[in-house]
Parts: sequence; structure tokens; C-alpha cells
Amino acid sequence: MGHMDHFSAGWVTPVLSYAMACVGAALGLRCTVRALEADGASKRNWLTLASVAIGSGIWTMHFVAMLGFSVEGTPIRYDVPLTVLSLLMSIGVVAAGVFTAGYGRSRVTSVAFGGIGTGVGVAAMHYTGMAALDLHGEIAYDPGLVIASVVIAVVAATAALTLTLVVRGPVLATLAALVMGLAVSTMHYTGMYAVSVTLAPSSATLSGATATEFIFPLAVVLGSFLFLASAYVALSPTGKHHESAIAAELLREVELATV
Repeated sequence: MGHMDHFSAGWVTPVLSYAMACVGAALGLRCTVRALEADGASKRNWLTLASVAIGSGIWTMHFVAMLGFSVEGTPIRYDVPLTVLSLLMSIGVVAAGVFTAGYGRSRVTSVAFGGIGTGVGVAAMHYTGMAALDLHGEIAYDPGLVIASVVIAVVAATAALTLTLVVRGPVLATLAALVMGLAVSTMHYTGMYAVSVTLAPSSATLSGATATEFIFPLAVVLGSFLFLASAYVALSPTGKHHESAIAAELLREVELATV
């Protein structure tokens, strides 16, 4: 049995990964709220941005945390196509949940199905990402902990959507992002503690890329996107503010025309 270390880089990776999950959640949930105030293409665009934000935040959290994962006695490599698939899957499944929450007529039903979709997206990304892992040995999972990790993701994602879509307010919006970030992090480490590795020592070269060769650069790119998109959303006017700005501009034009 291979000895696993989930914190080989110290507390930098869990803290940073949690921060990335919170940023992605805060941005995604805020975009979902903006979508409820919009119509047509604007609504669709806000929901799309929400899906990309939450999905990429989940992915970044997972693989930043994986930078601190090691198994004594074997190197670790990652299958590049599967790793990219895990990112696309995360965004796609989360999009199903977010669009359900954004377009649903019943708020209760929307939150319920949205939470399920988002939670399943978290779990799907995690276990697809783990399938991309290659080492000298075999990986097995504790079924009970796997189920627990999925339940954690679904329950916490539903709670975050409830705080965001049902009860409004900046304090609760912040709390929702923290809850969502905690859900992703808790789900990740619960899923990781479900893992056991049976080593098969070998001198053969493993295929795939190391974490620093592929995952770290992509995580930096996605992290930069999340922070820049957060700044854009924070600075862009809300629907009501936008309408007020248009009304003020029209009023100024009328005043100039009458002078």
C-alpha cells in the first residue's frame, strides 16, 4: 500500500485552492443573480459566464490541491486529454444546473435541480480528474466515502444557491460563496481520503505530463480569468443601475435640446 501525502507542499495548496473555489463561486453566483435581472441574450450570457466561472473555479481548486498530492514510491503524471475533459465536463454539467436555476419558473424547483446539477458537476470533475492520474500502481476507492463526497457537493451547492437566489443581500452573498467554496474543498478531500493506492514498482516511464508542466500553467490562466472577470462584474452596473444611467442620459439630451 502506497503512503499518500495530501499536503506535501504544506498548507499553501489547500488554502490557495479554497480561495480559488470561493472566487469562482462568488463570481458564478453573482452572475446568476444578474441573469435573473436580465432577459434574452443578456440573460443567457450571464448564465454562461456563471457556468464558466463556477466550473473553472472547481477545476482550479481541484488541481491546485493536487499539486500537494504525492505517493511515496512512485512519480505521478496526468493524462492531458482527460484533464482537459474534466474541465469541460465541470463547466458543462454545472451549466445544466445553473441554466435550470436561471430559467426555472418555480424558485424551489430551480434551486433543487440547480443544486443537484452543480453538485454532480463538482463530483464529475473530481473523479474524471482522478481518472487522468497515472502512477506505478492501482487506485481503488472506498464506496462509502465516494457517496459521501457526492452528497456533500450536492447539499452544499443547493445551500449556496438558496442563499443566493431565495434570500438576497451582500452578507448572504458572501456567505453563499464561502459555503460553495467549502463544499468544493470538503468534497475534494473527502474524495481523496476515499483513495487507496496499491504500488506496483516499475522502472518504466509514465506517460502524460507532470503537474508543473501542464496543470500549474493552466491553473494560473484560469485563476487570472476568474479575478479579471470578478473585477468586470463588480464594476459593471446592475440592471437597475443601467436603466437609471440610460434615463439620466436621455434627460440630459432633452435638456440640451430645449436650451
